[in-house]
Amino acid sequence: MKIAVCVKQIPEGSRRIDPETKRLDRSGEGALNPFDAHAVEEALRLKDAGGEGEIVLVSMGPAKAQDALRKALAMGADRAVLVSDDEAAGADLVATSSVLAKALERESAELVLFVLPAAVADRLRLPVVSQAAELTHADGRLSIKRQTEFGYDVIEAPLPAVIAVSDAINEPRYPSLKGIMGAKSKPQETVSLADLGLDALESHTEVYALNDPPARGDSRKIDDDGNGAQAIVDFLAEKRLV
Repeated sequence: MKIAVCVKQIPEGSRRIDPETKRLDRSGEGALNPFDAHAVEEALRLKDAGGEGEIVLVSMGPAKAQDALRKALAMGADRAVLVSDDEAAGADLVATSSVLAKALERESAELVLFVLPAAVADRLRLPVVSQAAELTHADGRLSIKRQTEFGYDVIEAPLPAVIAVSDAINEPRYPSLKGIMGAKSKPQETVSLADLGLDALESHTEVYALNDPPARGDSRKIDDDGNGAQAIVDFLAEKRLV
């Protein structure tokens, strides 16, 4: 079974919005989105259970995102495809989903694993199941244990399909030294929008301004010296809230 896993690079450490571009500041070091590691891990488990298959990573971002993809390659993924194009900078959900859908159509994977897949699944016209906490494959069908606020749903879906995993589905493995060294020689392809048959993208949203949240009103800091609970009750009584 061929499995595509959509992953992304995120800035390491604190994240900030660039006040000039009004976009996420990606100038520093990047890393693989930790939530995407769960999708990679599940793909590896499905491949191990089936005994064969291919796992391809699909991502969209700047050229340096290849560095973040190497972690997933070191975990065991087979190759990576990065869509990197200046014309795609600042793309919103609508534009991004159209790019990822084209890249996935190009791969013709039987299973696509995501963290947030609905918009792409709609473009691909494939069944989608979210919040997968358990996933098994047999006889060309998937059995998904879906996490809900009331318990679990068990859903069967045919292939091809798009599945969104939750962070409860597994514990991602740490790349071994052998995996880290081997990742350097695995195929990493970079494609442009033109390679996917796409013209310049048009985002449907635009950020006009960014501002700090309004300052809070009067507040009182209570240092708990053993009487903190009583001090809070006294404060609420003063405000006639109790």
